[in-house]
Amino acid sequence: MTRRLGILGTVIALLFAVLVGQSAYIQFFHADALNNSSLNPRVSFAGLMQPRGDIVAADGTVLATSEAATSGVYPWRRSYPLGSLTSGVIGFSSAIYGTWALESYYNSDLTSHPQPAKSLSQVIAPINSPNTLTLTLQPELQRVAQVALNGRDGAVVAINPKTGAIVAMYSNPTYDPEPLTSPDSTVATAAWKKYVTKNERGFPPLGLMATQQTFAPGSTFKVITAAAAVSARPDIFVKKYPSKAFTTLPTSNKLLWNSGHTACGGNAADMLPGSCDPGFALIGLDLGADVMSATATAFGFNQVPPIDLPGVVSSYFPDPASFSQDLPGLAYSSIGQKDVRATALENALLAAAIANNGVIMKPHLMAEISRADGSIARRYKPSQWLRPLSALQTQQIVPMMQNVVRFGTASGLFRASDDVGAKTGTAQTGNAAENTHNWMIAFAPANNPVIAVAVVVPFQAKSDSGAAVAGPITRCVIQAGLALAQGRHTSGTTSPCR
Repeated sequence: MTRRLGILGTVIALLFAVLVGQSAYIQFFHADALNNSSLNPRVSFAGLMQPRGDIVAADGTVLATSEAATSGVYPWRRSYPLGSLTSGVIGFSSAIYGTWALESYYNSDLTSHPQPAKSLSQVIAPINSPNTLTLTLQPELQRVAQVALNGRDGAVVAINPKTGAIVAMYSNPTYDPEPLTSPDSTVATAAWKKYVTKNERGFPPLGLMATQQTFAPGSTFKVITAAAAVSARPDIFVKKYPSKAFTTLPTSNKLLWNSGHTACGGNAADMLPGSCDPGFALIGLDLGADVMSATATAFGFNQVPPIDLPGVVSSYFPDPASFSQDLPGLAYSSIGQKDVRATALENALLAAAIANNGVIMKPHLMAEISRADGSIARRYKPSQWLRPLSALQTQQIVPMMQNVVRFGTASGLFRASDDVGAKTGTAQTGNAAENTHNWMIAFAPANNPVIAVAVVVPFQAKSDSGAAVAGPITRCVIQAGLALAQGRHTSGTTSPCR
């Protein structure tokens, strides 16, 4: 009996120790997360009973604000002046469906909370107010992207390569957030059902294609293949490949043909402007799976970009082991086909890396967070995320992308004075309709880039191409971005951009 009581006492002591440990963890280490969680009833109640902080664009345009409600249970209702133009990034704050996108990511800042005390009376009775969130987003660039997409499914991401500031991030389909904030639950519920329903191509309006959907990157990936050669095997970078319309593939009787069955060859610098499929497939095979996978990872594949948005997905390049019995798969992966997948954000970061001497800055939307009295609570400090290339190595890639514009697959698209470097991409989807994913990445001006852009327009006709579909959109965004950088309005860009 004494022995059993001893065991029972030990078990009770251990359970008590676990209880104390868990309580200490919650109280001292997890308290902030629980206090700020949107699932905390106190937080959600405060957000509904008090006005939330404004979300403001880089040019001062109000993107989200709280207005006095004219009906319903709660005294405040969230309003979004630009509606569907910025909803993919801004999200919403709804009494029924909670918060989404930036409204969710910065919920603790936007919800009324105690402000730093500036007097003894404020120590005793803290002042509660929300903060204002100021973004790097430029509404003019958003409009240019929206107009250029012209209702087609697609995504546009524009970034300042030197700081990582996102200046445009627009996706279609999109949605109007206003009905989700309606005090009428019937209106809000109908809107929610509509926004989560996928269209015929599988995309729901309530989402952000730029960060949440991946597509085969096609020939834009050849920039990474070229980078792999210049960084890991300079001998392969300068190796001359025969001019042929196709190449045979190891352990296969299939042929890898160039687009249009036209002959191409030379070294990497010769082949990138014309986007030579057989040549870059052979470069990938010569480099091997380990180098190709390591380089893709160095550029941000297989990891989630550290941007201040929820729900961001990683881009994908297969593990080297997957190619041990599939060398043809490595050949196709080296030209952005097979199982390779990229988001528009990842491809914008690829363009930004080449534009910024091989450095990928952490992408961000927050510029600063200010208190009710105007003082700054936080200001974003640009920082490096990855460095896949040295400045010297990058300088060998830049002129190759300039030549894509001068006499390659993007020739005739851009003004010579804008000094654009670019790469087109047309990826086969493999579906019954033989649709293509049309891409372009670009930066400008090449001698001192201030903007890097990625555009994807998925599931287009077999006859379409990255140059024909994504190219004009990219041109519009590049021209508008350069105009804003020079202090001019985007209306000064050439037709048909506006």
